[in-house]
This record gives sequence, C-alpha cells and structure tokens, in this order.
Amino acid sequence: MSAAKSTREKVEAGLPRRRRKELTFKLVGLLATTVGIVFLGVFFSTLIAKGSSAFKQTFLQLDIELSEDVLAPDGELDLAYADFDGLVRTALRAQLPEVSGRSDRRALYRIVSVGAAYQVRDLIAANPELLGTTQSMWVPAASNVDMLIKGNIDANLDEALRPVSDKQIGWVRALEEAGRLETRFNKALFSNGDSREPELAGIKGAVMGSLYMLLVTLVLAFPIGVAAAIYLEEFAPKNRWSDLIEVNINNLAAVPSIVFGLLGLAVFINWASLPRSAPLVGGLVLTLLTLPVIIIASRAAIKAVPPSIREAALGLGASQTQVVFHHVLPLAMPGMLTGAIIGMSRALGESAPLLMIGMVAFIVDVPARLTDPATALPVQIYLWADSPERAFAERTSAAIIVLLGFLLVMNLTAVILRKRMERKW
Repeated sequence: MSAAKSTREKVEAGLPRRRRKELTFKLVGLLATTVGIVFLGVFFSTLIAKGSSAFKQTFLQLDIELSEDVLAPDGELDLAYADFDGLVRTALRAQLPEVSGRSDRRALYRIVSVGAAYQVRDLIAANPELLGTTQSMWVPAASNVDMLIKGNIDANLDEALRPVSDKQIGWVRALEEAGRLETRFNKALFSNGDSREPELAGIKGAVMGSLYMLLVTLVLAFPIGVAAAIYLEEFAPKNRWSDLIEVNINNLAAVPSIVFGLLGLAVFINWASLPRSAPLVGGLVLTLLTLPVIIIASRAAIKAVPPSIREAALGLGASQTQVVFHHVLPLAMPGMLTGAIIGMSRALGESAPLLMIGMVAFIVDVPARLTDPATALPVQIYLWADSPERAFAERTSAAIIVLLGFLLVMNLTAVILRKRMERKW
C-alpha cells in the first residue's frame, strides 16, 4: 500500500512540471504561428501597397487633327510612313501654346507616351473614313507623369534628384487643372505584351506563355504519372528493380528545378532541335519536373483505397485490370487530381528551368502557338524586377499579385475537389 501511495505521490508531484512544459510548448507554438501570420500580413500588405497602383494608368486627352496633308500627302493613305508622332505633338502644343523653344518643346513631348502614336495609327487603320477630321482621344501619358500623378515622385525634391523637371511639373499641373489628365483602369497591363516603355508593358504575353506551358504539362504529365503509379502499385512485381525505380522517383521529387532546365536544354534543344524559348519546350521541361510529384500523389491515393474493395471485386470474378479501372481508379481519382493540381501549381511558379531554355528573352508579341517565342509569368517578374524604372517596380508587384492569384485559385480548386469527391471509410 505504501509503495502504491509512493508512486501516486510521485506522479502527482510531477504533474505541475508536466503541465508547465505543456503550456510552454503551446505558447511557443502560438508565438511561432503569430509571427508567421504577422510576416505574411506584412508581405501581402507591402505587395498590395506597391502593386495596386499599377492597375490604374494616367491618360491625357488630346484633340488630334487627322490631317490629310500629313497622313496622305499624295492622296493615298500609307500607314507605314505616316507621321503619327507629328500629329500627337501638334495636338500637345495646341494645349500648351505658350511653350516655345526647341529644348522646351522636346521636354514637352516627353510627357506623352510613344504609345499615343500607335493608338492614332490603330484608329486610322480601323476607321479610314476619319481621315481629315479632328478626334478627341485619351492617350497614355509617359511613365514619369504617371508616377508623378500617383504620388510616387516627390515634386518637392531638388530638380536634379527627380526624373521630371520643374517645367514639366508645371505643364502637367496645367493639364490637370484643365481636366485633360485622368487616371483610369490600366487595360494595357492585361492586353499588351512586354515593352521597353513601362506605361505600355503588359503581362498578356507572359500569361499566355504560362497557360500554353501548363497545357502541355497537363496533357503529358497527368496520364503518364497516373499510368506509372497504377503500374507500380498494382501490377509491378516487388523486386529490386521496382524498388530502384521507387527510390529514384522519390529522389527526383527533391532534385533542384534548375537541373531539369539543364536536362531540357541538352535533350529538347541541343539534341531534338526544338525551338528555343517556346512554350512547347517549357511544357516538356515542366513535365519532367511535375511527373515525380504526380506519381507520388497518385500512388498515395491508390494505397488509400481499402483492400476490401479489391477483394470484393476479385471475389465476384473481376480480373485485375477490371478491379483497377472499374473500382480502384475511380475511388483514387480525387487524390490524383489533387496531386496533379498541386504539381501544376509548382510548375506555374517555376522560373529557374525556364531561364535555362531561353525563356528569359525580351518578347513583345503575344504567342499564338506552342512553338512561338514566349516567356512565362515568373520570368516576366524577374525581368521587370531587374529594370531600374520606378514604374517597372510597380508593375513587378502587380504581376506578383496576379501570379499569387492564379496559385491561390489552383490550390483552392485542389482543396474543393478533395472535399467534394473524397470518400471516408
């Protein structure tokens, strides 16, 4: 009795210490979670604060005279040689007639984007009947004017420390007071490809390149990965060769992504002579990157199917193939789809392997085919982040927001599919 009492007393004496350790562990976990949430909140708030302004763009209203003497001096419209820049500059001088002198006029012309001439050209190309009329058009302002209007350039700084002069600031304020400057939704960010001019740069080319690559990756990686998982889990004999294959698949899932880029460069470009910087090659490289993830996730989903399902089907006379494709595969499909979407999410955010196959090139045109030169959204972010202009830094944050939005949608889709399609045993 005394021995039992002694043991009980020891246990009770140790309870406060155990409870203190448990409480300490909970507090440490809570602190770690709080710190992570705080850092995540700071990251997202900073990103949104820097990138949200890129979704708006400053436009300048000009009354542009589509003069026949300038556009069709010989009586025939020639879009290739017409002086559209001259029309824009004439309209801008009409708004500020007091500006004189060659240097002042050059400074005045720099407050409007070079894209204004392209906009006038596109208008005439679509509506030749407007030749000889005067059209009121909202054209994009230069990036420095856009930054000034958004407050990203401090007008109180010394003139030598900012990219806009005092005279240019005065002209911008005069146009603003006259109602000729307006901030609107930046459609060019989603409808244009890359550009040397920040106010004309967009992510459409990068988004289309990423979508083409993901299409190639999905078409190749998902059926191959699922077929490999089914064979290894259901049909492959258990010997040293199958064990070696399993070990290598697990190792490939942990290989740095740039290694797959080197493999793609050696095999698909140097050996197979596929076009460099094409979504087709990018999709093939991302397929190699994604396959191990899909195989591992698919095997885990197949293992999660209860053995009783297989035994019942075999007991009723079904063959091994019928058991797999009529019973196991439909039940494992939610987990397979989840693994595929997670693998595609990883592929969407990769940039290192794409740099190795030349997708870091400056691409202006939006790709229309799998073999057209293209870039990807993460690579576009990398290119803009390396640009010195303040407007490109703004667009870098905006592109990151768009990329995070895609990743959030894909991961949310994976969660919803698992919740709706999974069965509990």
